[in-house]
Amino acid sequence: MAKDTGRSGIVVPHIGGEPRPGLCTDCGISRMGDGKACGRACQFIQPDYPGSERRIHGRAADPDLGEEAFFGVTQSMLRARLSPAAPGAQWTGLTTELATELLRRGAVTAVLAVAPDPNDRWKPMPVIVTDPEDMAQCRGMRMGYAPTLAALTPAMVHGHTRIAVVGIPCQVYALRQIEAELGLERLYVIGTPCSDNTSTENFHSFLRLLDDRADAINYLEFRADYRVELRFDDGRPDRVIPFLKLPISKLPPDFFPMTCKTCVDYTNRLADITVGYMGGDGDQWVIARNDRGAEMLDMLGDRLVTKPLTDKGKREGAVKGFLANTERAAGGLPLRSMPDWLRPVVSFLQPRIGPRGLEFARARVEMKAIETILHLRRTYPARVKNMVPDHVWRVVERYGLTPRKDEGRPGE
Repeated sequence: MAKDTGRSGIVVPHIGGEPRPGLCTDCGISRMGDGKACGRACQFIQPDYPGSERRIHGRAADPDLGEEAFFGVTQSMLRARLSPAAPGAQWTGLTTELATELLRRGAVTAVLAVAPDPNDRWKPMPVIVTDPEDMAQCRGMRMGYAPTLAALTPAMVHGHTRIAVVGIPCQVYALRQIEAELGLERLYVIGTPCSDNTSTENFHSFLRLLDDRADAINYLEFRADYRVELRFDDGRPDRVIPFLKLPISKLPPDFFPMTCKTCVDYTNRLADITVGYMGGDGDQWVIARNDRGAEMLDMLGDRLVTKPLTDKGKREGAVKGFLANTERAAGGLPLRSMPDWLRPVVSFLQPRIGPRGLEFARARVEMKAIETILHLRRTYPARVKNMVPDHVWRVVERYGLTPRKDEGRPGE
């Protein structure tokens, strides 16, 4: 059922089965043997975020409380980094260190995460990690689909009842819907925000558009200063590319799957703790959502270095521009391109006067909500009523997007 990778503390489980047809991110539920599980667990059918939040966090998000209308239930929100930073980490290694510390302290006996496929450093490979030192193999970003939740079965077969899962929102939502059925003694969920995924093959095509020697790229990060950072393993210096100079227009229309274009949870609302970059303004952005999340943060002690959260600029112009472009894209019309002469000017201004910190995070949440509604209306109009939760409608109201007569709101 599982094979060793050559080290005793990290195992690659055998995962059979297939993803389900239609809107599916292959979280792993469909591969676990219960043919009806997807109907209960999938966020792309009829998600219930308020009910899930009450069950997991003790209460639902309160849109009148702090930033919860945008980011979900929040016990504490930090701008933070790990010190010293972990070598080879995407940022400072905070996500991996949270899981590592759970193993060190015996709070869990196994962590379900992804490591790089031995044949492709960008392809995610679900693994079961039992040795804290081996969590280092899971550092960094992967692009592609990883049926991580299917590793639950072999992990439990091997006697693990105290488990941590590191996952993206669609995986975490599904996990939370089957959590009670698993019979685990303890479950910790470390979430990362997710905007858009694509297949590993598509991602390689994108890398080839960025650099003539794409095989040497060993690091790519979309930063909060409107730039993409590339690092190389052939000795070349790091390279930074402004967002506006990315070759987005050269990507095929289906580069991003419809699942990502219609995702209703950007900030991983059902994780115990969310670790990302959007609100970090150059550091990491951390949301502890409940007591388990706070417990994990406390384990890091003085290795967690914090700074005040920032909140700069205005997002409305950028979001309205995104709305207009997405309306054109969802209607099959070509996107308006910016004149080449203007790109350097806007690239210079964006990190200086554009939204930063929490305002940047709010903008990204609003953009994802807009994208979800417009693309669902075009491709799966009958699903809008059941699939778009109230928190998504709430953040787009200011831009004139409200439910149509046949769309309603959940429960109406």
